[in-house]
Amino acid sequence: MAITDILSAKDIESALSSCQADDSFNYKSFFSTVGLSSKTPDQIKKVFGILDQDKSGFIEEEELQLFLKNFSSSARVLTSAETKAFLAAGDADGDGKIGVEEFQSLVKA
Repeated sequence: MAITDILSAKDIESALSSCQADDSFNYKSFFSTVGLSSKTPDQIKKVFGILDQDKSGFIEEEELQLFLKNFSSSARVLTSAETKAFLAAGDADGDGKIGVEEFQSLVKA
């Protein structure tokens, strides 16, 4: 499954253009612009499955750093500060990774 099966290419392009500069990524505005915030829990779960590159059931810090590349191969990697802030926002149970329920809560925050 491709991410464009769930999200529109136009919305993805718009969301990526809003965070091209280092340290400009804001997960709340990104999820809203890309249209993820308005998706069903099942659709959000499918996007989680795409982001979970190693299929561990969690999005770890390394996968978060490459978050934007899941939307476009030409997108930048997140900075260390952006990655740590993103992880801190989503890691509700403090285990150092984001599970599917945590991701769903983060998207709807």
